[in-house]
Amino acid sequence: MSAGINRYRADLRELEFVLAEQFKFGEIAGRGPFKDWDVDSAKAVLAECYRFATEVGGPLNASADREGCRLENGQVITPKGFPAAWRKLYELGIKGVSVSPDHGGQGSPRMLHVLLDELVSGCNPALNMYPGLAHGVAELIGACGTPEQVHRYVTSIVHGTWGGTMCLTEPHAGSDVGAARTSARKQPDGTYKLKGTKMFITGGDHDLTENIIHLVLARVENAPPGTKGLSLFIVPKRRIDASGKSGAPNDVAIASIEHKMGINGSATCAMSFGDQDDCVGELVGGVENAGMAQMFKMMNGARIAVAVQGVGTASAAYFSALEYARDRKQGPHYTHWKDPKAPKVAIIEHPDVRRMLLDMKAHVEGIRSLIMKLVSHVDRAALLAGTDDEQAAYHRGQVDLLTPLVKAFGSDEGFRVCATAIQVFGGAGYLKDNPVEQATRDAKIYSIYEGTNHIQAMDLVGRKLGQSGGLHFQQFMGDIGQFVEKHRAHPVLGKAVEALGAGQEATIQAAMGMLGWAQSDKTHLIALSANRFLRLMSQLAVGWMLLDAASIASEAQQQRSPSDPDHAFYEGKKASALWFARNVLPEVELQARLISAADDSPTQLPDEAFGRF
Repeated sequence: MSAGINRYRADLRELEFVLAEQFKFGEIAGRGPFKDWDVDSAKAVLAECYRFATEVGGPLNASADREGCRLENGQVITPKGFPAAWRKLYELGIKGVSVSPDHGGQGSPRMLHVLLDELVSGCNPALNMYPGLAHGVAELIGACGTPEQVHRYVTSIVHGTWGGTMCLTEPHAGSDVGAARTSARKQPDGTYKLKGTKMFITGGDHDLTENIIHLVLARVENAPPGTKGLSLFIVPKRRIDASGKSGAPNDVAIASIEHKMGINGSATCAMSFGDQDDCVGELVGGVENAGMAQMFKMMNGARIAVAVQGVGTASAAYFSALEYARDRKQGPHYTHWKDPKAPKVAIIEHPDVRRMLLDMKAHVEGIRSLIMKLVSHVDRAALLAGTDDEQAAYHRGQVDLLTPLVKAFGSDEGFRVCATAIQVFGGAGYLKDNPVEQATRDAKIYSIYEGTNHIQAMDLVGRKLGQSGGLHFQQFMGDIGQFVEKHRAHPVLGKAVEALGAGQEATIQAAMGMLGWAQSDKTHLIALSANRFLRLMSQLAVGWMLLDAASIASEAQQQRSPSDPDHAFYEGKKASALWFARNVLPEVELQARLISAADDSPTQLPDEAFGRF
């Protein structure tokens, strides 16, 4: 394995806090499908994964970025050290931790899975993209495949013997998935012959596994137009023989590797299926024209995974900036800024650097908590299924509502945190010698793939707000309202909680305003305001999560002496919440007012008025 310098840092105490103290892992561990887990076991797995991140993934991050992937004789070669890192990742069982034991996994709650995913993504985003997509393929086939398909594919993917991809995008269509032209022709034996081209396929080929299982959207003959006529196919890179072993090539070719701004260790491929009219696939679940519904089971998981990537990369950049700020001495203390003889101090002593650090800390912790809120709903829905269907439905509804928020806000703010980290470094941050330059390049893609963030915003305002007659949104707002009523008199957090309440009211009013547009001839205003609404609702949710964490920390801190390391840790939790409440939550009300102003000038401007060249 290629040796390198590890620059990755994480705070395990923070991860343990959100897992055990804020989201009460111990309340669900040891019960139902999670009966084999407890808090101590989860902490042990976190520590083991962090060792992997610092000893294996982290040292490969910069070298993989410089080396990239290459295409040789139709085979993608990943950066040095990646095959050994893949094997180590699966030897440790990290990628199968939340997979059902029936499919070869360990059956943990998803809350643990996303924290492990954050560590692996944070130390090396490009490396984690390969097993991340494979995990999604295994989950989709496990949920939608026939019993034979589950038996044939899932365990080999879960154990890392085979990889996996999802193939949606086509060159002419981009995000307009319904315009896909890849075709599927049914054969007498029930299989299908596929033909078409896909692009931007993460991990489309690599040398990490003996086979890769592609999930391909295609259109069977005489299918309806648009997304309703798409079917989903299992297309192995190498055909699977009767004994379940990988055999002959399956007419799947790699046309090229994309040359990207970042995540250079991840092979993003343009792919051809059926150039020789001999690409064989099988229909997922044996059902035609159900491809989009099936694929969205994977897409929703992938969107949550992008949020985890965003916070993982942002957290890594934050800790790099914090380490640099503590070490780098420059300029006198601000109380002696006019004294040329004053000693130089570490830049963490400068107020503006401290402002940037606290802003990064608050956003990283808040987005992480929001992701954990979402997956705690996933876990509790699984725990309650069949015993309390009403509560299980509530939890599933919150998952649907929060998914576009975590994907869009996590990716947008993840990139911004990385850019702020460069600012803390100053000129040194712009150099490839320091990790924040790479982190910023890597993070930019997160707002684009798995559905651009405008797609997330339109999903939120066009579908999720109105689901179940608006019930999910009402329940979300009701949960915040209960928190506000409970904590508005808190001696430390009271004013911040009042700011949360004001943001809640503004968000409700903005939602009602867009409902009015939907029922009028002003629907264009919804598209113009969707991103702004998603942002304000995300800020409201993150503010809530930070204040929730701060209320827990405030109570726990009272049980610690000032010399206890946890005393300072809890102080930091309160500081994150108060900073966000004072400096970010007021934006919610402002953005709600801007939405109500209904400025539609972008749609009224003639095309020619944008400029001439």
